[in-house]
Amino acid sequence: MSEQQRQGAERDLYRDTWVRYLGYANEVGEAFRSLVPKAVVWLSYGVSSSYVLADAIDKGKKAGEVPSPEDGRGTRVTLAVVDTFVWQSLASVAIPGFTINRLCAASLYVLGSMTRWPLTVRKWTTTTLGLLAIPVIVHPIDRSVDFLLDSSLRKLYPSGKPSSS
Repeated sequence: MSEQQRQGAERDLYRDTWVRYLGYANEVGEAFRSLVPKAVVWLSYGVSSSYVLADAIDKGKKAGEVPSPEDGRGTRVTLAVVDTFVWQSLASVAIPGFTINRLCAASLYVLGSMTRWPLTVRKWTTTTLGLLAIPVIVHPIDRSVDFLLDSSLRKLYPSGKPSSS
């Protein structure tokens, strides 16, 4: 097998391709909250949550395919699904969604109290700030969720980190 084929075989659809960006849909929805109907924001959460669920199922399937004694197969699959689902739920949906929501709400409030800009300009400024914040918050949130899970949930696992991490 060539080096390129080997890299392709190890490539994770949910973390190494454009599909990863589906996990950020709710952050984009939160940034646009002041400009779009609430249903659009909820739809963005549906896209992100579907991404989280699909990644967790994929990691469970991959954990089940690892050759080893059948005794621990069920535990290994369960741990992979739970670990991925909890990590992705926190790092891709809950914490970033809350962060962008509060950033946009605060900026809209501050712009309303400190400027005489028309409401439409304030809303578009808030949306722009929210969109610009997304790439800035991703890595710190990811590392914080890693630390949180390493310090709590992952201590309960029989062998430390599951194979999905």
